Amino acid sequence: MTRLSPLPEEISGRPFAVPEAADAGVPPGRLFARDMHRPSRGIRVPRCCAPDLPALVRSHTAFDADIFASLVTAAEVHGLPLPPWAEFRPDDGGPVTAVVEPVPWGKKSGPHFREPGRFLHLSRENGGPLPRRRGIAGHRLKIREGDLVEIDRLRLTSVARTWVDLGSVLPIDDLVVAGDAIVSEHARHFGPPKVAMVPLTALRKFVDGANGIHGVRKARLALDLLRVGVDSPPESKLRLLLDDAGLPEFMPNCRVDDVLNRPVWTDLGCPRFRTCIEYEGLHHLTPEQQALDAYRDQRVFDAGWRQLKINRIDMGRGPEWVVSRVRQALRKQGWQG
Repeated sequence: MTRLSPLPEEISGRPFAVPEAADAGVPPGRLFARDMHRPSRGIRVPRCCAPDLPALVRSHTAFDADIFASLVTAAEVHGLPLPPWAEFRPDDGGPVTAVVEPVPWGKKSGPHFREPGRFLHLSRENGGPLPRRRGIAGHRLKIREGDLVEIDRLRLTSVARTWVDLGSVLPIDDLVVAGDAIVSEHARHFGPPKVAMVPLTALRKFVDGANGIHGVRKARLALDLLRVGVDSPPESKLRLLLDDAGLPEFMPNCRVDDVLNRPVWTDLGCPRFRTCIEYEGLHHLTPEQQALDAYRDQRVFDAGWRQLKINRIDMGRGPEWVVSRVRQALRKQGWQG
């Protein structure tokens, strides 16, 4: 078996454009070796390298400085939570090509609305040709001043603009989950303060002025459902589930004062009926965290609050199971609903 020559350091371990390899002195035949994945014309990804979405997008934009990442691709680069079906899954099979335009809310057209995770979403401002390349969903977007940002040499839509654009792709609950992550901020007596990607007031101002952008109608509906202080997507989903069931509102990052008037922070709380909920992820399984949780639970109980713990197993059993547990707790605390 012929031993493959190593790639130059400047392009090894990341996606790269063919012209970059030529500049680095790589022979053309080396780019067709078995250790190279070819996701699109003129792009190579060493099969040994870890997934790197920004680097893959950057390798495409190297061909055309006028295109930029948008929609679910920009959302992933910004670190916004997406449903699994919308997360990028590179395709190693046959040719996949999508050249599509955004469509008005409520209508669906083009393969990226059925399987958005199979494509990189790249856009160009209105007036230019659509990005056309294997594995790319191309869009034309109306861009205004401030809609584009650059992160580590990668152009993409800003967090606020990306969230509005997601209104043309995501169901409203998933749009709220992403929005909660954008506006989340809090300062507690433990840990560093959490700073919002975009404060809620700034996001509201952006959406108010986003007339003509696809997705803005759904974004305006979702905006009223956003809450500041959410720590994780499951908390957002749990809160929306309880709201849909008509239960009293549970606020994220709810403060409970213990018997010594010291604050205890709970994931979701209903002060009116002194009921709170903790969503327990995997990090709650460590002995250290369990000890801290037990101390917190005792302080909440001594303060006269009823606490429930919900986890992914509960959520997997469906809304009726979760709602029935919360409804029972609220009734024991005086709710007559």
